[in-house]
Amino acid sequence: MGDCCSSSDSQHGKHPKKSPCPVNGIECSEVSARTIAHHIKEAWTWEPTALRYFFCDDPQCDVVYFGDDGSTILKSQLRTTVGLKEHFSHAQLCYCFGVSKADYERHPSIKNYVMAQTKAGQCSCETSNPSGRCCLKDFQKQQLE
Repeated sequence: MGDCCSSSDSQHGKHPKKSPCPVNGIECSEVSARTIAHHIKEAWTWEPTALRYFFCDDPQCDVVYFGDDGSTILKSQLRTTVGLKEHFSHAQLCYCFGVSKADYERHPSIKNYVMAQTKAGQCSCETSNPSGRCCLKDFQKQQLE
């Protein structure tokens, strides 16, 4: 089992890891179809058409995922609420351990718990987090808001 929060490169460098969102033009990071399948409504009906997909975390944009073929997946097409795109306090900050923004505001030391669990390999960020990445950097973003 690999470390989901490591910075090792699983790509072979053939393609850029970022692409601009077709709606807002912001550079977005690549995400796996596996991640999308864990968050899209009725995943059994979704047929990936792109070779590569990207995750848009801009709260002002309704696009969550987009493919290199021009396809898009909107917030309304997901069964998961994307915490990075929401401003309400019960929005998820850490999907692996069910930590909301409000939980973190009330108990800032909760980040230490998440860090320890992540270090112990107990996280499942690649599938649990809609971004497909570790949430630890999102704790820092929350402090800045």
